[in-house]
Amino acid sequence: MTTISARLGRHHRECDAMFAAADNALARGDWSAASFAFAAFRKDLEAHFAIEEDVLFPRFEAVTGNVSGPTQVMRVEHQAMRDALARIADALFRRDAEDFGGESETLFVLMQQHNIKEENVLYPMCDRHLADEAAALCEGFASRIDEVRS
Repeated sequence: MTTISARLGRHHRECDAMFAAADNALARGDWSAASFAFAAFRKDLEAHFAIEEDVLFPRFEAVTGNVSGPTQVMRVEHQAMRDALARIADALFRRDAEDFGGESETLFVLMQQHNIKEENVLYPMCDRHLADEAAALCEGFASRIDEVRS
């Protein structure tokens, strides 16, 4: 049985690997590969946010009645990460390795802290409250991720 925790936790790790690919490409001085890898990562991460904000969070809120708790915190953190993504894209466009490095480090820390909260607090809560629909939700998550990657 696939759980929300397992499926979305795995996608966190997939996004982390994509982010590392962009960082590694820039470390080699390959701006083109870094830009390509970053664009793929950003698209996947935005899909992850959309899965949560458009599907998971509203279902969790509907079932629990809690609209100002952990899901609200996650939305605020998503916006902070979106802001960092925009700054990284700008640094890539300008070919500013120093700005890219600083913003990448900021995003990395934001993502790690965010993922810990989701994987240790929110996703287990979702697993408990949405157990009856977890399989269908996870299938929808996988389809959406596959769609973004194709």
